[in-house]
Amino acid sequence: MNNILVTGGNGQLGSELKELVLNYPDYNFLFTDVSDLDIKAHNETREFIISNNINTIINCAAYTDVDKAESEPELADAINHLAVANFAKIAKEKNIKLIHISTDYIFDGTSDKPYVETDKPNPKSIYGKTKLDGELAIQAINPVNSIIIRTSRVHSKNGNNFVNTMLRLAETKDEISVVDDQIASPTNASDLAKAILTILPNISNKTVEVFHYTNEGVCSWYDFAKAIFEVEGIAIKVNPIESKQYLTPADRPFYSVLNKGKIKDVYQIKILNWRKSLNNNLNDF
Repeated sequence: MNNILVTGGNGQLGSELKELVLNYPDYNFLFTDVSDLDIKAHNETREFIISNNINTIINCAAYTDVDKAESEPELADAINHLAVANFAKIAKEKNIKLIHISTDYIFDGTSDKPYVETDKPNPKSIYGKTKLDGELAIQAINPVNSIIIRTSRVHSKNGNNFVNTMLRLAETKDEISVVDDQIASPTNASDLAKAILTILPNISNKTVEVFHYTNEGVCSWYDFAKAIFEVEGIAIKVNPIESKQYLTPADRPFYSVLNKGKIKDVYQIKILNWRKSLNNNLNDF
């Protein structure tokens, strides 16, 4: 039996994976969250993986509060970097497959074309730096059959995300302002979960491979908000503003579109446009 540990099991991606597991009867999934397994506790994590005979780790756990990370760098590092390094060490020692989820925020956003996997990272925030340090730790330890998947702007019907925030704001406001100078590609967590399960049985690499996965197409946060309200038929005025008019503790990349050519070529994955996938997400509400 293939015993698969999914950390962050109650998060957006973990929740979407839970909904798909019935389609994979040959896999035994163990979904954990911090109440079941604190990945910051390295020895506890190691014992859990060994005692449950885990042969694949899908690490969906992360410290994702971009702004709060600026004031909690040690906690962000413990989850996004040190815990990831521990997974990589265990994976190498026990010959365990490792799929780790990373982010477009490892880039500084100064590119004028979509980032490929080999472009030089230069994070602008503590969150981005700790996520990059996690990637670098995996690559330095280099367990076989390990991959890193960078994604961006993940949304689902579950959890705290931009889509749910916009819908919540629309309940009490008839006008909002949203930044229009930060460009990337939204990602439906359900699509990413399906991609991971497609990739899983086909992982076979001697060194750590990095892939990019988002939905197709690009948009600003303003464009994204407008599309959400259009799909839902919500009459609300959305005003475009510049990032300098909406100051946040953490700097964000202005352009962090990810090139997905590699993952499509290697695993023959077809990817939906973000508008179509947003519509799918909202129709699930």
